[in-house]
Amino acid sequence: MNLTEMRDMVRRDLKDTIPANYRWTDDTLDRHLRRAVAEYSSAAPRQMKQTFISTFGSMDLDISSLADRTSVMAVEYPVDLKPRKFRPFTVWADRLTLENCAPPDGGEMAVYYGMAHTLDAAGTTLPSQHFDLIATGAASYAAIEWAAYAVNRINSGSNAASDYFRWGKERMGIFRDEIRRLARKNSFRSGKFFKPVETYICPAETDFWK
Repeated sequence: MNLTEMRDMVRRDLKDTIPANYRWTDDTLDRHLRRAVAEYSSAAPRQMKQTFISTFGSMDLDISSLADRTSVMAVEYPVDLKPRKFRPFTVWADRLTLENCAPPDGGEMAVYYGMAHTLDAAGTTLPSQHFDLIATGAASYAAIEWAAYAVNRINSGSNAASDYFRWGKERMGIFRDEIRRLARKNSFRSGKFFKPVETYICPAETDFWK
């Protein structure tokens, strides 16, 4: 599946398949597809892993190299232990900070993160079972936008505008419900598999609240 094929799916949903009478331009539908892919990516991103070399004694890690990052799900340090050790962390902009009292020693650190999906002329990273979902989201955006534009235009017909709006809202509801379901599913999975396995207690000499 590539961008052209996905756009054709959207046109079929919109009953806009005659080139001489296209209601939506390719650029317009591509914009709505990008929006649908972005929403999908926030709920069900690509699952990626990147290994970094930690800085001795530093709790911070620069993760600006993680392109199109949607979220950070886990940090493993040290790597390849049995059982694996996932560390508590926080993220602010492009800085990841480990939240424990044992600074890294310069060894490898693995970051598990979510990455936005791609859809272009070469293909897509979207799973095939969700092609219809992406087309549904893009078609609903297109229908609602056109209805908002056409509602006051005499040549468009008020019934056509209201019909497109109603149809778009219904399809949008289907799309958003599935996006929420995917978000809950992925949140549960991340919490289950990447939960820190240790509770860290600061040594007494670094406990500044005593």
